[in-house]
Amino acid sequence: MSAFRFLMGLTLLLLPSIGKAEYPRPWQMYYQEPVTPVMDHLYDFHRTLLVIEGIIVLLVAGLLIFVIFRFRASRNPEPAHTAHNTLLEMIWTAVPVLVLVFIAFPSFKILYMMDVTPKAELTIKATGNQWYWTYDYPDHNIHFDSNMMAEAQLKPDQFRLLEVDNRVFVPVNTNVRIITTSSDVIHSWAVPAFGVKRDSVPGRLNETWFNVRKEGVYYGQCSELCGVRHGFMPIVVEAVSKAKFDQWLASKKNAPQTHRGG
Repeated sequence: MSAFRFLMGLTLLLLPSIGKAEYPRPWQMYYQEPVTPVMDHLYDFHRTLLVIEGIIVLLVAGLLIFVIFRFRASRNPEPAHTAHNTLLEMIWTAVPVLVLVFIAFPSFKILYMMDVTPKAELTIKATGNQWYWTYDYPDHNIHFDSNMMAEAQLKPDQFRLLEVDNRVFVPVNTNVRIITTSSDVIHSWAVPAFGVKRDSVPGRLNETWFNVRKEGVYYGQCSELCGVRHGFMPIVVEAVSKAKFDQWLASKKNAPQTHRGG
């Protein structure tokens, strides 16, 4: 674990309600703590890009300051007549190309990792509706709607605009395939801590996956403008042990399963 991630983790431990796992915090500027392999790679790739961008900014700023002082009018009363420098032009063409190539390889690797679902142990279908989600566990014949909780119904430890009446339950350390679609307009199923954001398109099935390594409650929202209540379609995924997940499956199978879609 890098020193940077250690410090970030230590900071998170000092924050209240850490039992909630990952959720947006006031004045948060950085990513949520990664809890899946995909988000690990996105997190590290982002930090790598920050380093590269920082070096470029410092280099350009340094060159600009050097040129301003070295070639100022008071020091060069007779202007130079140099039109070009072949070596310099080759360098400032080759270096950006090499930087882009260096960035491309990990980028393609992450894109492939996000796009290709490994052998899944659990499949969940998420259907976007105006403005709630419907979830199906096809292997277990379970389906239910998930609606945002009204403010008057919230418990003291629940978040306004983020809590739902029916959470999605998944077991930890399990490859979970998410198949998403829509019954009306384009929605988007997104959970930041998972590194997951997949459009839900009417008449089309899109697929993604995640593997949560840490028990907890993870929050997301619809991330595609879908109408006047777009901001009221939260997503809540609760990652539990496999034993607790089996208990949840049993409780759901014994409960009435109806949803607005019929």
